[in-house]
Amino acid sequence: MACVSSLVDLYPPFGLHVVAGPLELRGLTDDLLLELCDLAERGIHDPGAMPFFFPWTDAPAGQLSRNTAAYHWGKRSTFSPDDFALDLAVLLDGRVVGAQGVAASNFPVTRTGETGSWLGREFQGRGLGTEMRRAFCALLFDHLGFEEITSAAFVDNPASLGVSRKVGYVPTAVRRLERREGELALNQGLVLTPEAFVRGTPIEVTGAAAVRSFIGLDDA
Repeated sequence: MACVSSLVDLYPPFGLHVVAGPLELRGLTDDLLLELCDLAERGIHDPGAMPFFFPWTDAPAGQLSRNTAAYHWGKRSTFSPDDFALDLAVLLDGRVVGAQGVAASNFPVTRTGETGSWLGREFQGRGLGTEMRRAFCALLFDHLGFEEITSAAFVDNPASLGVSRKVGYVPTAVRRLERREGELALNQGLVLTPEAFVRGTPIEVTGAAAVRSFIGLDDA
């Protein structure tokens, strides 16, 4: 019987580490999650705008941290190859500046998932969103068996759409969605393939083999 010796053995994404120049993407341990919650409380976007499909940032001070932690704890507890969210903390010079993730269903068959990300407001406008997405997509394509990556952004969110364009995503369908209560918003779908991917800084990866097994790939 195998001996479990660390939290990484129980939850392999904790051991995932990607280095791309000055940026790091790390498995979202509780220590990093605490930093991420503090970052969210300091602000992600203008309160008058809403860039997210689910308006999770509409929360009172203090509650946003608890909601953020609860979300990530919940996703850990239900992680399976058939339904998972792989979320990583993004660090610059050892400091958490944002989060980057992918959600997938029936992954061993579909080999696709939808990316999502955010940066603390104080770190926006410096090109970090593009570089962290490029690093993450390289991880997904080159190390975790993805064959397609999707994303989406509201048409009034040019910053997110600009990042996707620079990385190589191409537009698909536009959906009419309710964003905040009673508010219609147009949501632009996007898709990225390995052939269209515009790469950035080469990445160094550790911990990917255990994650491959965890998401149901047989060759790990």
